[in-house]
Amino acid sequence: MATRFDQGAWAGAGIQTVQPGVHRVPLPLPNDGLHAVNVYLLEDLADDDGIVMIDGGWAIPEARKALEEAMAAIGRDLGDISHILVTHIHGDHYTNAVELRRLLGSRVYLGAGERPGLEMLHRLRSDVPVGSLETLRRAGADELADHVEGMDHGGYDPRVWEAPDQWLVAQTLRFGDRELRVVPTPGHTKGHVVFLDEQRGLLFSGDHVLPHITPSIGFELAEPGGRPLADYLDSLRLMTRYADTRLLPAHGPVSSSSHTRVAELLTHHGNRLAQCLKALGEGTLDAHAVARELRWTRREVPFGELSAFNQMLAVNETAAHLDVLVLRGRVTVVHDKNGVDRYTRVR
Repeated sequence: MATRFDQGAWAGAGIQTVQPGVHRVPLPLPNDGLHAVNVYLLEDLADDDGIVMIDGGWAIPEARKALEEAMAAIGRDLGDISHILVTHIHGDHYTNAVELRRLLGSRVYLGAGERPGLEMLHRLRSDVPVGSLETLRRAGADELADHVEGMDHGGYDPRVWEAPDQWLVAQTLRFGDRELRVVPTPGHTKGHVVFLDEQRGLLFSGDHVLPHITPSIGFELAEPGGRPLADYLDSLRLMTRYADTRLLPAHGPVSSSSHTRVAELLTHHGNRLAQCLKALGEGTLDAHAVARELRWTRREVPFGELSAFNQMLAVNETAAHLDVLVLRGRVTVVHDKNGVDRYTRVR
């Protein structure tokens, strides 16, 4: 669950050269949960002597300024950014990419699985997470859903939610003599992708694999559906089919082994599934009731101490875990007359 945690030195302003030609730049975010998002500048990929940037940041003036300063530190300017590869549609990754395209003419790339969410934004002319709110209502949390729906989500601005220049599927992107493998990793969002530089042993993991926290599961702009945690676990296991790499995440410091962190995340979710099963006890409960029995974040915070937005994330994640238990035959689910999913442990 991606909530407040120890930001550490990684989130401070500046630029870190991961290795020659590869630079990590933390850009500020307009909230008090995650203070920064990493974008990466790849100097030696584009065949037009431009910069390939991975993820865009949030479209705020502070992010633009930090990016300008980072580019200057390597003897470049914003106009050198020719391609922006975005891991997923969330505002801290996508919106500044679109702004930079308008300013610079850069090409923007996004996973094809994000198309329904983007199209829903335009139909509703709202950035309220409709899919997540529907999940809340199925989880028996109508009051919380009403509260979150009425919150200020920043407002819909069609200029920062334009379509990308290219939709990405499982493919290889070629820039000059170098290649980046695009690997779809649904789970955090339906269209999340990571970028694998096999030649240099680097994984640009977006929010799929994070070193200090677990990404939220089921926070969707589009209609709910599928089994986001089951997809996420499959996407984690997929990472182990490739050679181990350095991990270059969207939030947190660079670390030495993507496989090590993937194993830790799989263990975490295994433990969380066991906790959900225990919380069900011998009764029949909805996901909201189960979430209230669990502790949250690395600090083991009670559900009632979370903000409304983070309560939404917690309930959605609990529903995702319960649905995996249903898939595994450990729990049954019935849809009651009010449209609420109610779960019972298999005896």
